[in-house]
Amino acid sequence: MLVPSRRRLRLEVWIVLGLSLGQSAVYSVVQLLVKMTKAPLAQGTSTLNRSQSTREYFDLTYQLLDIIFALVPVVLVIYFLAEHRATAFGKLGFNFARPGNDLLQGLGLAALIGIPSLGLYAAGRALGITTAIIPSALDSYWWTVPVLILSAVRHGIVEEVIVVGYLLDRLGKLGWSMPLAIFASSMLRGSYHLYQGFGPFIGNALMGVVFALVYTRTRRVMPLVIAHALLDTVAFVGFSLFGKSIGLG
Repeated sequence: MLVPSRRRLRLEVWIVLGLSLGQSAVYSVVQLLVKMTKAPLAQGTSTLNRSQSTREYFDLTYQLLDIIFALVPVVLVIYFLAEHRATAFGKLGFNFARPGNDLLQGLGLAALIGIPSLGLYAAGRALGITTAIIPSALDSYWWTVPVLILSAVRHGIVEEVIVVGYLLDRLGKLGWSMPLAIFASSMLRGSYHLYQGFGPFIGNALMGVVFALVYTRTRRVMPLVIAHALLDTVAFVGFSLFGKSIGLG
């Protein structure tokens, strides 16, 4: 199989990011500017899972469509990373080859990131650099919790496969050093959380560094997906059930 040229790889990366989290980062910066020019950040709010219709089953339809279409860039990445006699799933470690180890590592990472995230959220609110985060504003239906769990899994897959597995691979092939690639990956992760304020930017950038370092050692993205999905599930479902603001990893 022919090795793509650097020019082709750069174009590929811009296409993937433009269709996914790079686009989210641009919108996030604009949303941050809107909030900052309207009122102090401490008075702003950031709602992560919104109802999209007052009619129950149309809202469910919209929620599921959002989840499905958000995963399309992941399919594109899997296609780009596929090589002769080697699947992208194996290359990224995005499979069930080591379920026990992946689960244990995911649980450990979730604990490592989750507890400090709550502290960073509280500190950011106290300093006035973080908006109030509302993890879920969905109405209470029979499908609310399952959809929130699916949304959490979606975030875990999209972010970890693209920002860690794919981006580190492509930046490495473009000649970037590993420290520089990790820095770029973590800054991207932080930037698409900027709409929540500067606290979540810092917290998610640090999380990006930790996740990228773990990936460079294990070459498996699955533990990162598990950890991220667990963090978001606790935040989304916990808020939906108990109505308390929770800092996100």
